[in-house]
Amino acid sequence: MNAIEYVRGDATAPRGKGVKVVAHVCNDLGGWGKGFVLAVSRRWPEPEAAYRRWHRERARNDFGLGAAQFVRVEPYVWVANLVGQRGIRTGRSTGVPVRYEAIDAALGLLAATAAELGASVHMPRIGCGLAGGRWERVEPLIAERLVARGIPVTVYDTGA
Repeated sequence: MNAIEYVRGDATAPRGKGVKVVAHVCNDLGGWGKGFVLAVSRRWPEPEAAYRRWHRERARNDFGLGAAQFVRVEPYVWVANLVGQRGIRTGRSTGVPVRYEAIDAALGLLAATAAELGASVHMPRIGCGLAGGRWERVEPLIAERLVARGIPVTVYDTGA
C-alpha cells in the first residue's frame, strides 16, 4: 500500500502525468467564496458554476452532505466538489462545520470515480481550513478510501 505524498505547492496545479482529480470540500448551503474554492475559481470557472447549479437544482438531484460532483476542466484534469461541511462558520457559531462522515462518504464516491478514470487525486488538507476539521481525523479516511484502493494521492501544502 502506498502512502499519501505530501508536497509544497498549489493543488490547482497538480503534478505528474495522466488523469488527475483535484478534490476539495464544499458546504451544503450552496456558498462558494472563501478558502480553497477561490483558487479553484481563479484557475477554472466551471466547478463553481456546476456547484451553484447543482445546489440550485437540489430538489431534483443528489446534492447534500456526502455527495460528490465531478467537473472536467481540462482534457486530463477533473475537479471533485465534495460536500463535507454543514453550513459555514460565523461569529455566532459554536462548533465546526466539518462533517467527517460526509467527507468519508464523498471520498468513497471519489475513489470509485478516480478508479474508473485511472486518475490520481490531488488536494489541499481537505476539511481542515474553513470547515475547521482536524487532519488527524481526515487523513485516515483518505488512506482507507483512496490509498488502500491503490489510488495515488498527493496533498499540497502552501508556503515556502
